[in-house]
Amino acid sequence: MSREQRAKIDAMLRQPRPEGPRSVEEIRAGFRALMAGMAIPEGIRVTATTLGDRPAVRVEPAADGTAGTILYFHGGGFVYGSPDTAMSLTGSLVVRSGYTAFSVDYRLAPEHPFPAAVDDCLNAYRALLDGGADPAAIAFAGDSAGGGLCVSTCLAARDAGLPLPAAIVAFSPGLDQTRTGESMETKAEADPLLSREGMAHTGAMYLAGQDPRHPLLSPAVFADLTGFPPLLLQVGTNEMILDDSTRLAARAREAGVDVILDVVADVPHVFQSFTGVLDEADQALDRAAFFLSQHVRS
Repeated sequence: MSREQRAKIDAMLRQPRPEGPRSVEEIRAGFRALMAGMAIPEGIRVTATTLGDRPAVRVEPAADGTAGTILYFHGGGFVYGSPDTAMSLTGSLVVRSGYTAFSVDYRLAPEHPFPAAVDDCLNAYRALLDGGADPAAIAFAGDSAGGGLCVSTCLAARDAGLPLPAAIVAFSPGLDQTRTGESMETKAEADPLLSREGMAHTGAMYLAGQDPRHPLLSPAVFADLTGFPPLLLQVGTNEMILDDSTRLAARAREAGVDVILDVVADVPHVFQSFTGVLDEADQALDRAAFFLSQHVRS
């Protein structure tokens, strides 16, 4: 059954798209339409709030939960996406873990290029700490660009002298703005969603002329991960950015960091979004929740 599920999702993601670069408005609308089809689990309460100086949503179990906080960073190439588009992932982690999540509506490029997103995510984390949250009871989680923000925000927190969170869970994280991983070429045909042209288009908006070799932009290649909390990196073999995760895992091991590299066969970018439709998505989310339960103080 799983093979049929994977084939159906691959075909859906390969449906023809407009030729040439799309406007920011078209990119954002297309992503909203795609993510609107993802299942949001029952058993959660969602309320609007503010974290730092940014809007956010609080997602908590409808029934009694467990002490612990997930700070979630949504995906979208730093140009599109929102807490709403990531709700299938955020809600799934909340239901499985029993923790409360805060999903940050960080500023997007091109209106707000690097380092605006990192600054907003760091300020959100600082707001949790200033509010009395125990860092040992906080985990960062995110998908795609948001998975990259988990790592970059942790680097920024360390550099700012803040205590680090208990753990990081990153789904298909984008960790290399230099785009130098071998999988950018070897997985180009297998990837039904990403393309070098598309990533260059949105990447240029986020970089705004800045050097992609900055550690906060390409931590898979240039970051020193010394002192990092345990990491779970989940990625599919059908991803052009597969090597973002494999190289970060290697850097983490070299720095003495506990890291789990969870590579799933024949699934696309952020396959965890297909909860309820793809067996591997639900299994991966179960593993992520178990990882959190091992590391987050409750």
